[in-house]
Amino acid sequence: MSLLSFPLLQNAFLLAAGSFPLLLLSISTIEAAEPGTAKKAPPKTFYVNPLSYSTTRDPDPPKYVRNASETGIASLQNAHWLDVGLDYRFRYEYRDDDIRRAQAGRDEPFLHRTRAYIGIKDIADPFRFAVEMQDARRYNGNYPRDNRDVNEFEFIRLYGELYFKHLLPKDPNGNLRPISLRYGIHNFEFLDRRLIGNNQWRNTANAFQGFHGTIGQESNDWQLDILAVQPLNRLKYDWDRPVEQQWLYALIGHWRGWSKVVTLEPYYLALHQSAYAGVTERFVHSPGLRAYGIVGSTGFDYDASFTYQFGQNGTSKVRAYGGNVEVGYTFASHPWKPRVSAFYGYASGDRDPSDGTDNRFERFFGFGRPWSANDYIVYENISTPKVRVELKPGKNLRVDFGYSWYWLASEKDRFTNANNARDVTGNSGGFIGQEFDIRVRYTLREKTEITLGYAYFKDGSFIQNRVRSGDTDFAYLEISHRFF
Repeated sequence: MSLLSFPLLQNAFLLAAGSFPLLLLSISTIEAAEPGTAKKAPPKTFYVNPLSYSTTRDPDPPKYVRNASETGIASLQNAHWLDVGLDYRFRYEYRDDDIRRAQAGRDEPFLHRTRAYIGIKDIADPFRFAVEMQDARRYNGNYPRDNRDVNEFEFIRLYGELYFKHLLPKDPNGNLRPISLRYGIHNFEFLDRRLIGNNQWRNTANAFQGFHGTIGQESNDWQLDILAVQPLNRLKYDWDRPVEQQWLYALIGHWRGWSKVVTLEPYYLALHQSAYAGVTERFVHSPGLRAYGIVGSTGFDYDASFTYQFGQNGTSKVRAYGGNVEVGYTFASHPWKPRVSAFYGYASGDRDPSDGTDNRFERFFGFGRPWSANDYIVYENISTPKVRVELKPGKNLRVDFGYSWYWLASEKDRFTNANNARDVTGNSGGFIGQEFDIRVRYTLREKTEITLGYAYFKDGSFIQNRVRSGDTDFAYLEISHRFF
């Protein structure tokens, strides 16, 4: 095991931080509040956080980032214009007969991920800037390295931004409604993360290159995000490059004016793949709506979304749909605040490969968990009910566990994460299997989190007939630490 990636990034970060005091000497625009002046309370936010399992988006900037004035570094105590972050994550995995691998066997990889972030804001408005670098490595694995685990010394965020605070009137709560236009490399999440996510669980991150425009901010009653980006191909040992001839377009709205009852997120996504090198042209349009909220003081919460897809895939028409719904109940009077939830998710599969219509749901760039704690399931050709319990036995201790059942939506379409296993006759059955998972998270001294997890997968008829027989076990220990 090597921690080479961590000290290299840490030293580079500290070297950069050491130059900030010189820059601070030239700044005269940051003024201290007059003695005795009372600070005004910030305006109330319209944003309500969803309680549905694992749908809270990573914030912008990322949650491991802090404003420099809050780091405790004396020379940066007035650097309110600077955001900084450095974190490191180690994960040991034990996998027995992983069905994503062509050959059965045991695998015990050591996964290392280091991230560093610097962002400049306010001081040079309307111009802003942010850079985030990630180094992802794997050691001790028994299978060839792939870009799920390895992406060494890579920019996952590198953009310039024009940020206008006062072009639009404030919202009814008095929050500013800014306008932002960014160009460069982005690492973001939208909606419930099932269609566009940065994939925090995986050792490597989803990143995109292009334009991201925003009207409004999360605290406002309404907000609009506009995307025209290309996904980056994660190259293990070289600079990432945009996926050839592929573009993602998006309009994502957020209506929070009724957030005490419901938050509405209407959206339109489109994926265009131009024809090249034997790849057929493909254009998928995906309008949809997400609605979530908390039902007053009843203890119930909900989260539901639906997406319809149409377009063209070569000579075939695209007609597909997907969605999910989750209903939860929190026992607020219990000291552990247990939340019990029921979930159902569905994404259509291709019913007939020869009928001239492609019914396979386009999953875009969403996350793989918590569809499956084993990371076996993606958002296509799937039908899955789940039940889950979440607990907080202590201030720094969280526990969740659940049970899932998996079927192919179409028995004639592929199962992606088992090397695209497929039976076009449908004779292999549609039951993929069932899974139990449990996770324990403990926060140690605020900046360090320790996670223990286990998942057991019981194979169904499709796996037995098209992949191989045998249950799988997955256990892991994860330690993450932020330095500010």
